[in-house]
Amino acid sequence: SFKSSTEGPSENDSGAEMTNENSPLTAAEPPSPFSPKQNGDAASPADSDVNQLSGSRKRTRKRSSEEEDCSWDSSYSESPGPLELLEQDSKDSAQSTSSTSLASNTTEPACQPEYKDNKGFGIGELVWGKIKGFSWWPGIVVTWRATGKRQATHGMRWLQWFGDGKFSEVSADKLDSITAFPKFFNQASYTKLASYRRAIFQTLEMASLRAEKPFPPCESEGPEDQVKPMLDWANGGFLPKGQEGLKPTENPEQMVHEVLKNNRSIEEFCLSCGKTRAATFHPLFEGGLCQACKDVYLEISYMYDDDGYQSYCTVCCGGREVLLCGNANCCRCFCVECLDILVGAGASNSARNLDPWRCYMCQPLQPYGVLKQRHNWSMKLQEFFINDNGQEFESPNIYRAVPAEQRHPIRVLSLFDGIATGYLVLRDLGFKVDHYIASEVCEDSISVGVVRHEGRIQYVHDVRNITRKNIEEWGPFDLVIGGSPCNDLSIVNPARKGLYEGTGRLFFEFYRLLSEAKPKEGEDRPFFWMFENVVAMGVNDKRDISRFLECNPVMIDAIEVSAAHRARYFWGNLPGMNRPRCASGMDKLELQDCLEHGRVAKFGKVRTITTRANSIKQGKDQHFPVMMNGKEDILWCTELERIFGFPVHYTDVSNMGRGARQKLLGRSWSVPVIRHLFAPLKDYFACE
Repeated sequence: SFKSSTEGPSENDSGAEMTNENSPLTAAEPPSPFSPKQNGDAASPADSDVNQLSGSRKRTRKRSSEEEDCSWDSSYSESPGPLELLEQDSKDSAQSTSSTSLASNTTEPACQPEYKDNKGFGIGELVWGKIKGFSWWPGIVVTWRATGKRQATHGMRWLQWFGDGKFSEVSADKLDSITAFPKFFNQASYTKLASYRRAIFQTLEMASLRAEKPFPPCESEGPEDQVKPMLDWANGGFLPKGQEGLKPTENPEQMVHEVLKNNRSIEEFCLSCGKTRAATFHPLFEGGLCQACKDVYLEISYMYDDDGYQSYCTVCCGGREVLLCGNANCCRCFCVECLDILVGAGASNSARNLDPWRCYMCQPLQPYGVLKQRHNWSMKLQEFFINDNGQEFESPNIYRAVPAEQRHPIRVLSLFDGIATGYLVLRDLGFKVDHYIASEVCEDSISVGVVRHEGRIQYVHDVRNITRKNIEEWGPFDLVIGGSPCNDLSIVNPARKGLYEGTGRLFFEFYRLLSEAKPKEGEDRPFFWMFENVVAMGVNDKRDISRFLECNPVMIDAIEVSAAHRARYFWGNLPGMNRPRCASGMDKLELQDCLEHGRVAKFGKVRTITTRANSIKQGKDQHFPVMMNGKEDILWCTELERIFGFPVHYTDVSNMGRGARQKLLGRSWSVPVIRHLFAPLKDYFACE
């Protein structure tokens, strides 16, 4: 046996493997808390001695069934899951884990190496380690931050053991390089212990990734046959690169050192994980993002929790513990790791002691360690989303403007119509509408459309029942619009089923009917379409949608033309979808402009309003956004309607209550955004 139950899997009297069912912290190589992709399902670290203030929040993410399926079994796996980090420490180090805080209150330069005793074995190195009473075992040197405990004492290293992912504080004198594989590999333990076999396999897999040494799948199904070539490679000295090929990959600490000490440009590095292979720029701060972290940022950056704050760190879109900005109009948060590494050691503790703490997007524009906000971050953010082209597509047809005397009333097919926002905007813009066919299954939504537009909309119910024959009978159409339900696409939903299951599949109904409605070959007439969905969706789902629709989306946030955030992706061929947003005189840009007489706004803008009642509350302390007669109050339905750009009392039909009306609005489009998108169509269709 190797370790006790506090050290790792051990053998009981019957020889069965014993493990602890702790919450896993999955991590890529090297273990880092920086990114949800790298730190797959971050659970909260072990209890810290630092008291958690109201301005901070600990993050727990449950493992998906897919991730459970790829975790390690008792032997091997052809496609091994991520290394599991468990929140346990060794008996040897347990005596000193009661020592105090994560970092001092003073902020020190972040470029100082963590281990300063000149004994080698830096963060990320693959090693053999030994603790008293147990044999040698493979592990990886990690930062103390990955353990959720304290800094290692002088001459010691924090190790994460392969096989079970637990942590131990080990003397540097009891470590040796993984290249001493023939010396420390124990054939007897390998034959007897499943935990040792698992540890060896994980070690060699990580080593092969670093050394870029491929091992093709073995034809034999026996796991021993699959690992044998890896063992031969290790016993032969990890050739051809040897020890040089096993060096740890870049990490944020190394990045900070290179920038501050060696005057390297931070734009060369991924600000999230520290790699030097930046694929694009970070939209908010000086620095880059590698491809993996870019994909994470695209998915996570517009993901919000029930309290209205971002779900993950503004810098890295990760973080086990985040600090919330105390600025009433800001919804950003920053993780402890980014503060302590990028700003400086102790920065997170300094931030905890400030109430309110203003984040680095709200503080004056200046460097904080290596963290410096871009002066043009708003433009860069737009550019970041516009340039996320999973693949290049041909430019859509640009139709010539139709002479005024030849324009005809517009004919519209609206799928997943909601509360008829499309029809409302077309009428507001003065379009003559020949016919407007709407597919909608929500009876409350249909009631709003029927009452407010006096029966001018033809409802056809379930989109799945519409056939090619129906399209031919109702058409031809000039404009097809829709936004399929987002609950199975949004990564905010932990039970989401994705694009190919649940309501996500309704996208393909839009695609099917769009294909049927398009002009047939030889028809020379302007034809436009638009599809909308949430920004906080998986990158693969987004790129699959783009592949089917053969175009990349435009990201538009309603905050530019209204009093509330509402970031959405829009695919389509409407003219000028990329053009800058410009608020019109009728747009209400401040919350105060949307309130009834005698009511005072506590905030200039509000966060994204959803179907949930508590989405109206603002700030980390969950304040109501309005004051009336000296008391806090919620937003009234008429005020919500103004925020979305609807006429007052638009949803006040069929005795619907406040909750039902907010649900309708929470699923709707922002009127000013749709007006911005539809306005160029006035060059093609008849107007009054």
